[in-house]
Amino acid sequence: MGARLITAALAALLATGRATPGAAAATGDGSPTDSNVRYFGRWNTADSTAHVSEWAGAYVLVGFTGTTVKLKQRNAIDLYASIDGGADVLHANVSGTVNLTPTPLKAGNHVLRVSYRPIAGSYKGDAVFRGVALDPGARTYAPTTPARTVEFIGDSITVGQLSSKQALTGYAWLTGERLGAAHTQIAVGGACLYPAADGCIGMSDRWLRTGLAATAPLWDFTRYRADAVVVNLGTNDVGHGVTGAQFQAGYTTLLRRVREKYPNAVVFALRVFRGRYVAETQAAVAAVGDPRIRFVDTTGWIVESTDTVDNVHPNDAGHRKVADRLTPLISGAW
Repeated sequence: MGARLITAALAALLATGRATPGAAAATGDGSPTDSNVRYFGRWNTADSTAHVSEWAGAYVLVGFTGTTVKLKQRNAIDLYASIDGGADVLHANVSGTVNLTPTPLKAGNHVLRVSYRPIAGSYKGDAVFRGVALDPGARTYAPTTPARTVEFIGDSITVGQLSSKQALTGYAWLTGERLGAAHTQIAVGGACLYPAADGCIGMSDRWLRTGLAATAPLWDFTRYRADAVVVNLGTNDVGHGVTGAQFQAGYTTLLRRVREKYPNAVVFALRVFRGRYVAETQAAVAAVGDPRIRFVDTTGWIVESTDTVDNVHPNDAGHRKVADRLTPLISGAW
């Protein structure tokens, strides 16, 4: 069911989307700087030969002609590739030039989507896009892209950790696909909302960064504007000594920063599924006093005994249940 939903959503995206405004003239060579290559999520583009993604759920979309496509990688990484809206095929522990079409395609126009396994825990794959190689004489072209973007801010639950395809089977990716929207998961396993004294990453601050590190470059928020933002934070803070007052202050800061960077976005502050810091989350929403920033009571959305892997992280069915609830909330607010 999840794969079919993703495939259908991608097909709708390709049929109804629009080109990203402000793109430079296309070069068509498939390099990372080719303007026909469209990046979703946060990518560090400082190296023109290798664009790097650190946050979960970032992906690349590019149209190409011909019958074959090869992906240029650096060091080993697990990645998923979908061609023409087909299933996301896992290519595990691949490096160098990766042949995505061992069976050639029919000649014509095609669209490739590539997503990398999130860097999490002990997994340190090299999520670097170095471009595509095509048939002699083939070229890239600009794919259609969606008119709207939804951003998710969270921890391992928003990453999709412990689900079958991680980011691709997480509620954030599923919700974005069902909406026919561009989507990005600014999330990392173990993250807190408030920067705890013991070093737990505080997403109220780290959300401003291009990558995971505290010293990562500040993100250029003009590169895309989110139309909706979903915040799902607070599961981890309690284990790192974050007080209710600290959490509320951090949440208020994050919401104000989101509003500053995305003036027109509708923002959803979710009650975390384990029911932690609920009053503080509601108080932060109230403190900002913006009718387009809303608290969402998620009570009953999932059942820990059947919809999670370990009483914390949703399984595939649990993520689908969350997407079932969240998708209409966002579509009704746009």
